[in-house]
Amino acid sequence: MLDRRRFLLSSAAIAAVAGLPFSLAEAQAAAQSDNHPLPPKELYDRDQEAYWAELRKQFLIPADEVYLNNGTVGSSPRPVLRAIVESFHQTEQMAQTDPEDYPIWGYASWNEYRDPLAAFIGATRDEIALVRNATEANNYIANGLEMKAGDEVLISDQEHPGGEQPWLLREKRYGVAVKKYQIPLPPKSPADILNRINDAITPRTRIIFTSHISTVTGVVQPVKEIAALARSKGILSAFDGAHVIGMMPLNVHDIGCDMYTSSPHKWLQAPKGTGFLYLRPEVQDRLWNTIATEGWERPELKAERFQRIGSSNVPMLAGLRASLELANQIGMDRIERRHRQLADRMLAEMTKRGAVSWTSPDPGMRCGIVTVNVPPLKRMEMEHWMWQEKKIRIRGGEPSKLRLSTPYYLLPADIDRFLASFDEFKRSHA
Repeated sequence: MLDRRRFLLSSAAIAAVAGLPFSLAEAQAAAQSDNHPLPPKELYDRDQEAYWAELRKQFLIPADEVYLNNGTVGSSPRPVLRAIVESFHQTEQMAQTDPEDYPIWGYASWNEYRDPLAAFIGATRDEIALVRNATEANNYIANGLEMKAGDEVLISDQEHPGGEQPWLLREKRYGVAVKKYQIPLPPKSPADILNRINDAITPRTRIIFTSHISTVTGVVQPVKEIAALARSKGILSAFDGAHVIGMMPLNVHDIGCDMYTSSPHKWLQAPKGTGFLYLRPEVQDRLWNTIATEGWERPELKAERFQRIGSSNVPMLAGLRASLELANQIGMDRIERRHRQLADRMLAEMTKRGAVSWTSPDPGMRCGIVTVNVPPLKRMEMEHWMWQEKKIRIRGGEPSKLRLSTPYYLLPADIDRFLASFDEFKRSHA
């Protein structure tokens, strides 16, 4: 059952989306009634667990639920939800100063949203396009790059369908060859991956497209070294960073890649339907638009021309900006450290229980995701049992893989509860 605060906030959001008669005053009252203050930064220095416990209150996930699946989708916290609701009420009044200005996404630069995102990822506004998710951005790359039959793209064997399938479509339709290198289960060092990539490159390789953090195992690949290897051979590099933004600090200039994509709705806890495409200036004219409307043929727009898609959802961009502000308020150094601490504890406890780790033993090659194999237990059976019996949400892969996410708002008691439940399931289902 919704409490009054959650009811008011959700009512405001629903009314804004559906156009129901919910006044601005009521929306503001809902936001104020739901105003859980952020913990003061100095609390972190006095008592870290108290600090994270206070941050947990920013999320609408019920207190009796344990959520271990940020690897699929994160939960947008209260500041993000408030920003979305407020933006709906501002934009839908149709009171913009310029009579040619309307609350649509598809025909504007939206620098008030691009600038904070660019600063957060170490880029400039002219290098990024605001898109709806990493899948859309990956499709821009796969469909827009000039390639002919027989040209090769090199990807890993652990890509998300949103990264792999655009290339397989191009292969089937146009004869581009998709080659895969294998990521070991687990890789022991960056060289385990770099050597396999180097061995798979041929004179026909045109682009290396791979995940910065694997969606399958959570392995953090050595992307800076991969980008340098690609450039040394005259090959483009593109990385799917859906799991990176919000999990750890990100600087695309430091990585040195040509293209980068992401979905902030996972670890940054941004609204669903927000993403970005980063394009290094030197490669922007090598990519064709695959969605065309006014501006597609104007190179002076730079990366902006890839966000011109027609009418879309501006309040989601307000939520994205709020998620960036929250991450900056907390501090990405603190967030990354918290992710690593929680994941290291989860990994140690699961290996004690006989789980086979697919997460790298190299601490630099893991962060907020722990992946283990637990045969003969059945993942799907466990997933349903955990949720129905224990209100714990997990995710994995067939037949026995568990992918356990450890977002910063997870508490030690949550990990203990999952571990006790895992032990109970193992006893009763072995």
